[in-house]
Amino acid sequence: MTTQWRWWMLGVPTAVALENGLALTPPMGWMTWQRYRCNMDCDSDPSTCINEQLIKEMADRMAEDGWLEAGYRYVSIDDCWMTKERDAQGRQVADPKRFPSGMAALGDYIHGKGLKFATYGDIGAKTCQGFTGFQGHFEQDAQTFAEWKVDYLKVDGCFESPKDMARDYPAFGAALNQTGRPIVYSCSWPAYMPSHCEKSDHCMDSLVEHCNLWRNFDDVQDSWDSVKSIANFWRRRNASDEMVRAAGPGHWNDPDMLLVGDFGLSPSQEQTQFALWAIWAAPLFMSNNLRDIKQSSKEILLNREIIAVNQDLLGHQGFCVGGCDGDLRIWAKPLVGGETAAVLQNLQEGGDGENITLTMAMLPWKSRRIFKARDLFAQQDLGLFREELTLYVHVNSCRMVRLSDVIEMMV
Repeated sequence: MTTQWRWWMLGVPTAVALENGLALTPPMGWMTWQRYRCNMDCDSDPSTCINEQLIKEMADRMAEDGWLEAGYRYVSIDDCWMTKERDAQGRQVADPKRFPSGMAALGDYIHGKGLKFATYGDIGAKTCQGFTGFQGHFEQDAQTFAEWKVDYLKVDGCFESPKDMARDYPAFGAALNQTGRPIVYSCSWPAYMPSHCEKSDHCMDSLVEHCNLWRNFDDVQDSWDSVKSIANFWRRRNASDEMVRAAGPGHWNDPDMLLVGDFGLSPSQEQTQFALWAIWAAPLFMSNNLRDIKQSSKEILLNREIIAVNQDLLGHQGFCVGGCDGDLRIWAKPLVGGETAAVLQNLQEGGDGENITLTMAMLPWKSRRIFKARDLFAQQDLGLFREELTLYVHVNSCRMVRLSDVIEMMV
């Protein structure tokens, strides 16, 4: 079944999309990979290895510490949960030492907390860390995940030829659909292609048709340089860009996990990553230690006003509208009701800061000359403005605002 969506305000052509009723706003949750990687040494590192205790503890924190109420629903186990051999019936098997209760029981625990169960596999013969892949077992593995009551599946592309991905990702997605279990389908298909689907409407249309979300670019690493490289890749400049146009309810571009609460970013850099991911309508998957996360990082991730920008029902991906080739950039995203969210970003690394000016001429969907602005990190109103807004932004930092039209009264 297909549906259509439209950048109706900007006159951008429609695209045919997967309709499975899932991921109508960008998925939000927690994922093991960036923080815990493939640590299987539970004897030496019992609190940081990939095992069912770690997953249960993170589920507990999500349910009890305000994360679920803020919208973070998925608890995702990435690579290294499984064995390197299938069982006698050819089925995927969780490592019996690290997951003694099994995946179905772990899923029940997660569901019992009001959360959703997410996990990982690979379209190829093996996962990226050398565990059992899906190749040759698409229908069987899809049925196994359905029996485990999985809600979200991230499917990587290691040990698979890129030329076969256009066949195998849709085929596995079809196998998931045939189970009757609603499972969000996250593809890594374009991340393995030399062009990442850039400048290819056909490639992006295929992703929209077959996947709920997809990774296009490099894995995020716990460093500011990594975040900057991803931001440069997603420095799209208009709504007609093939990647911007592809995003919408049920199908999203995925720039990878949030580093907020880890070790590599300063507080202002954490704010910047979160603001950009929100503007891009990106999935918001944390990969951190929720058991001892810093209060400042927690406040960033639980900022309801910024989450609301990310989860806006219009579902448009924001893009760069000013200063895109320099260090003083402006990103903007149209919202329901004619409002706008914007990020004013200072990439400079020396000095104190600069003024950055956002003008209404930068926003093709804006018509009113007078608007009010609200600072989303400070959570305070800034006042009324005519035609433009100028804010001081410190180096390696950003300001994020929400703009609302004010009707001009005749006098």
